[in-house]
Amino acid sequence: MTPDTTNRATQTAGVGFAGAAYLLWGVLPLYFLLLLPTGPWEVVAWRVLLSFVFCLLLLTVMRGWGAFRAIIRQPKLLGWTALAGLLIYVNWQVFLIGTLTGNVVETSLGYFINPITTVLLGVFVLKERIRRLQWAAIAIAAVAVVVIMVAHGSFPWIALSLTASFGIYGLIKKKIGPAVDAVSGLTLESFWLIPIAIVQLIIVAQTPSGLTMGTQGGWHAVLLALAGVATAVPLLLFAAGTRRVNLTVIGMIQFITPVMQFLIGVAVLHEPMPPERWAGFIIVWIAITVFVIDLLLAARRSRRTIAQTALSPARTTGGSSAAPRRTSSSRN
Repeated sequence: MTPDTTNRATQTAGVGFAGAAYLLWGVLPLYFLLLLPTGPWEVVAWRVLLSFVFCLLLLTVMRGWGAFRAIIRQPKLLGWTALAGLLIYVNWQVFLIGTLTGNVVETSLGYFINPITTVLLGVFVLKERIRRLQWAAIAIAAVAVVVIMVAHGSFPWIALSLTASFGIYGLIKKKIGPAVDAVSGLTLESFWLIPIAIVQLIIVAQTPSGLTMGTQGGWHAVLLALAGVATAVPLLLFAAGTRRVNLTVIGMIQFITPVMQFLIGVAVLHEPMPPERWAGFIIVWIAITVFVIDLLLAARRSRRTIAQTALSPARTTGGSSAAPRRTSSSRN
């Protein structure tokens, strides 16, 4: 197998892994709706506890305990994983509240603007320089939020909480870098959240409805027990995909998730979409179009630069060896 063939196979596998992750995230609203009448606070509590158990099993099967022990010996990394855990908890809790209270469309809005939020965090936190089209996308997205707030008459707190929590979570993941692998990271993030999950279960147990685990039939109990798997599998697929493809590809296919969630909210769950809300979403989609165009232009410039760099030595070598090649031709 040639290097080009190997590279293409790696890229194809990476797109497959990342695409599968985004597809699973896209259908999660339907999965969590199957868990009704379980409320969002109980679902997240079980999600934390069962994700931790599932990750422990993965560490054992994948023989990742050595890497895990190396991480827990570094207090700084532990601190970062604790902060990441709190942020992903906020993200999970807000997402479940949105999904189980008939606001799937608004959750999709949060993930539509998340890539733009990530760019903005890069500017203000990492002091990164961004291109003009990226600034244009940020400005257009800001207009969309204002339109939704003013015209629709409601503050999109679910969308903004989701994009802020996941954006900062991604920033921390970038800060940690390859020092923490996906399974070890999720294991530690879930571990830090265990006290919160236990307190939530105790509080829910004191409410009139009480805990639903085991009270709604066997099928419901199985689905609720699989919440940990539903959490971990997309994250692991995403990690496998990002190691194989560049960020430009990830940047484009990540919109699979919000598109699917939007379609589920509108076409399946029939959530209201008055004209002013449509206007806000259309403006967001314009911002995304500008963002994707910028990604494509940047990727094209990068390929052109790499090609020119590769050709420059070839030209120099070609000039110095031109005479020998002519001599060889004359012999034939």
